[in-house]
Amino acid sequence: MSDNQEDQNQQKDNLMEKIKQLGTTNVPQTSDSNIHVLPIIGQIEGHLQLPAKNKTTKYEHLIPQIVAIEQNPKIEGVIILLNTVGGDVEAGLAISEMISSLSKPTVSIVLGGGHSIGVPIATAATKSFITETATMTIHPIRMTGLVVGVPQTFEYLDKMQDRVINFVTHHAKIDEDTFKELMFAKGNLTRDIGTNVVGQDAVDHGLIDSIGGVQEAMSTLNSLIEEQKPQGESES
Repeated sequence: MSDNQEDQNQQKDNLMEKIKQLGTTNVPQTSDSNIHVLPIIGQIEGHLQLPAKNKTTKYEHLIPQIVAIEQNPKIEGVIILLNTVGGDVEAGLAISEMISSLSKPTVSIVLGGGHSIGVPIATAATKSFITETATMTIHPIRMTGLVVGVPQTFEYLDKMQDRVINFVTHHAKIDEDTFKELMFAKGNLTRDIGTNVVGQDAVDHGLIDSIGGVQEAMSTLNSLIEEQKPQGESES
């Protein structure tokens, strides 16, 4: 086997390993841009594996990417693209906490939808945007599968719900009473409780910072990056 063929095989092996470990071929360490794009698409998969037909964003794929972003000095900012129906609550909260704890500027864009546990992920960024037609569904915590009907189970769900409420109200401009009012509203969602907010409504409620898409998000992120640079560095 020639050296050239060995190199090609090695590259293929490396590519497959990246796909296997991170679910993407473009990991932060190899990116030439100073901005990393973090897509959160479909259903957020956490502790339970979802059916193969479901479009998912896997929790174990995002965590190493976020750690790599923090460690890579070439990456100066992050764009989080959200089009998610929600998913695993604890996985979503963990992703939210990791995004909010990054030392680098982050900007989120809700495209299409940022529902359920996608709400705290959107608010975790330094600045958040939503397109005019995008929607966000706010509703109480639900649990699928077998639920043991004992007081401890309901207490656990109640505490988990408080964690979501506290995170959102600490990272967005919305106050706790308004968020709870949206969460427990009746009649907005057919045969269910909660609220579906669209574009400008999300901004008016203080859930999202501004209306905008990729252009506005990139402009804001570049400004945040410049602000974070030491004085004199951006002029050199």
